Amino acid sequence: MEPDPTASLESLVDTLAPNSRVLGLDLGSKRIGLALSDVSRTVATPMKTLKRAKFAQNAKELLDIAEEHEIGAFIIGLPINLDGSEGPAAQSARAFVRNLAAKTDIPIALWDERLSTAAVERTLLDADTSRKRRAEVIDKMAAAYILQGALDRLNTI
Repeated sequence: MEPDPTASLESLVDTLAPNSRVLGLDLGSKRIGLALSDVSRTVATPMKTLKRAKFAQNAKELLDIAEEHEIGAFIIGLPINLDGSEGPAAQSARAFVRNLAAKTDIPIALWDERLSTAAVERTLLDADTSRKRRAEVIDKMAAAYILQGALDRLNTI
């Protein structure tokens, strides 16, 4: 079994450079939602959505974004089932992390994303957002939801 390439949130506290940002990812089967933290790492903002493509292309896009925004760490949502088990989506996320870790020294942490998309969808519905608009923004908003949870935890460590 290969070693786990993920960092713990606790270890990120000690390794993040001052004023570096954190990039949050919501890995979907068709799209990757991105969210960016501010330099104080207290607020997550929805950024953009990437179309899911071959891994090499998505990795290049992510690493280009990381360089442009001085990213100190990636937080990737881990889709754990409600009963705490990991299914195919979690295995896919772990595979993505392993492959990305092989291409960069930027630390990568996983964050439990249970119900993140459902919570964002509920918020968008409450705001009376159209179906078309929800489809356009849900992935990056889910990424922001995931990242905000991780940032809130980071700031208590």
